Amino acid sequence: MHLKITIAYDGAHFAGWQIQPNGDTIQQRIETALAEVAGEPVRLHGSGRTDAGVHALGQVAHFDAPDRLTMNPFNWVPALNTKLPPEIRIIACQEVPSDFHARFSALSKTYTYRLCLAPVLPPFLARRAWHLPRQLNPVDLDNALALFRGSHDFRAFAAKRGNETEDTDYTRHLTRSEFEAIEDGYRLIFTGNGFLYKMVRLLTGAAVQAAQGYLRLDDLAALVNEPESGERKSPLCAPADGLTLHEVTYPAPPGTPESLQRTHS
Repeated sequence: MHLKITIAYDGAHFAGWQIQPNGDTIQQRIETALAEVAGEPVRLHGSGRTDAGVHALGQVAHFDAPDRLTMNPFNWVPALNTKLPPEIRIIACQEVPSDFHARFSALSKTYTYRLCLAPVLPPFLARRAWHLPRQLNPVDLDNALALFRGSHDFRAFAAKRGNETEDTDYTRHLTRSEFEAIEDGYRLIFTGNGFLYKMVRLLTGAAVQAAQGYLRLDDLAALVNEPESGERKSPLCAPADGLTLHEVTYPAPPGTPESLQRTHS
């Protein structure tokens, strides 16, 4: 069976999603659990990487169960969770068509970023939010976030991995870039057809700088609209603490009623 799993995790104490030679990662932990349940190595393919310290409520991955196993998809959930630390939970498992790919089949992703504006960071928000006791101007924050919506060349908001070439495509389309007021601060919400390396953290850092009066909105607009005018970059990369991969959206399976066609992780 070709199986899709939805995963939630607290990334505070992990070295990110992707397997690394000397790091404790989410992918490695789940592949180890898969091998224990299946009795042989099983390769896991995620919808994308999350960095060290980044959390997820709706990460998606797929794998192929060994042919000799006839376990119902639903039963993979408790079987894997008994092998995983409590910071990593398999939320759901379902059989999907053989051409489904967690990364390449995705239509969009939604990330959220939590800002805490309280004078003192509550202990339960440690490693869950960016503490900004200096108040932000909500009008400037809204105007800054609005600049990111639509299709843009986001090279000014991309950290380098070291494998970039002249043909690297930095264009992404954001359908949502806004904030909502929550207890103790704001939650920023970004939805797009894809995100570059550390892009959400760099967008967040720039929006916060604008809302604090450290970055002029016209200078921020120039970073968005004139990315090739120089080597300027977003002035600040927000810490990983407040970032969560909230949802990955996929096409609805054929025959899905129209009322249910909004599919997600």
